Amino acid sequence: MKPIPQTVFITGCSSGIGHTTATSLKNRGHRVICSARKSDDVNRLIAEGFECLPLDLADSDSIRQAVAQLIAITDGKIDALFNNGAFGQPGAVEDLSREVLRNQFETNFFGTHELTNLLIPLMRAQGHGRIIYNSSVLGLVAMKFRGAYNASKFALEGLADTLRLELRGSGVHIVLVEPGPIESRFRQNAFAMYRKNIDPEHSVHRETYKAMEARLQKPGPAAPFTLPATAVAEKVIHALESQRPKSRYAVTVPTHLFAWLKRLLPTTWLDKILVSVE
Repeated sequence: MKPIPQTVFITGCSSGIGHTTATSLKNRGHRVICSARKSDDVNRLIAEGFECLPLDLADSDSIRQAVAQLIAITDGKIDALFNNGAFGQPGAVEDLSREVLRNQFETNFFGTHELTNLLIPLMRAQGHGRIIYNSSVLGLVAMKFRGAYNASKFALEGLADTLRLELRGSGVHIVLVEPGPIESRFRQNAFAMYRKNIDPEHSVHRETYKAMEARLQKPGPAAPFTLPATAVAEKVIHALESQRPKSRYAVTVPTHLFAWLKRLLPTTWLDKILVSVE
């Protein structure tokens, strides 16, 4: 059955999950409004036939300008928001400066929160809406040398869980999508942030960083059970089109596995498993 067309705003559409999800929803007849941080990506997406707005989640002015444009082109009727825009900052926790950790949160958490809060009143007024957060298996369990990203996704999960309770009865549904390893440019982008912000030569972890550098630069899937970005898009489609969306959608075997292990195992046992994960 053909879905009822909805207007969906998606952050972080330059590649990977955002681009694939935008394409999938557009192909199903939904009106998709993309966003990207770089002007070259915005222009490319427009050339591909998308409506696209410039949006830098680390910049409040950019967020407010994007929302103003979004309201203008939709007459304030926005059925769903897919909070996908994010990046990963690798590095040992003790090698993360306050500024580097803050930058991770500005995009992955604070910017997402600010954007969401600007759109909630519109959804409340129309009596319906879907706010879908792209979280991670690293919002459920922590893995070493990913502390900044772990923390941002743990925070996002807590915020979304709270918002779901507070919006109960409003007609606005809150959904968390929790991918594991997905084919995307995530590792390439993470490697760039590692090179920019981590000084491996002056770290006690310098030998470990060598192996991490190799993993981040490895072509193709770097972890078992890696799925294409369409696996996430399928969950977003269900969250958008289902009359009663789930609160959480796990994607990939690792997400299902670690969610199950976290419920069953003592922390010390789970740590023994997690410490072996590269």
